[in-house]
Amino acid sequence: MPTLEEQIDIKASGDAVWNQLHQVEDYPRFVEGCRDARREGTTGVHLDVDTHGTAHGIDADTQDLRPQSTMTWRTTDGSHLRGSVSLLPIDSDHTRVQVRMEYDPHEAHSAFGGPKGFAQSSAIERMVREDLQQFKDLVESHPTK
Repeated sequence: MPTLEEQIDIKASGDAVWNQLHQVEDYPRFVEGCRDARREGTTGVHLDVDTHGTAHGIDADTQDLRPQSTMTWRTTDGSHLRGSVSLLPIDSDHTRVQVRMEYDPHEAHSAFGGPKGFAQSSAIERMVREDLQQFKDLVESHPTK
C-alpha cells in the first residue's frame, strides 16, 4: 500500500495548530472537495465530499495518540485509507505539521476522484500539499488561541 508523507511549517504555537486541527467544521476550508464536515460521537468524523460533481460521504474514526502531538485517522466506510497528523514544535511560535497517509490507489480514486494509475500518486501528493498550504493559511490568519 503506498504511503505519502508531507510536512509544512506554520507560524503558530502547537496549541493553536492542535486546536484548529480539531475544528472539524472548518475542514471544508482546507480539504479539497469537502463540502461539509461534522463530528459524530466522540471520535467519529463525517465528510460530505464532491468528486467530479458526485456527492458522497466519507466516515472516519480519529484518535489522539499523544495529546497535543499526534492524531490518527482511518476511514470506516469501506475504503481503506488511514493516516496521522503529527505536530513538532520548532519554537514557541512555529510548529511543523507532518502528515502521513496510507492508501489503496483504487479506493483513493473512488473516494476522492482524480486520475488513475501512475498519475494518481502525483495528484494525491499535490492535493495533500495544497490542503496543507490551505491549513497553514487558515491557522496563520487566526490570532493565536
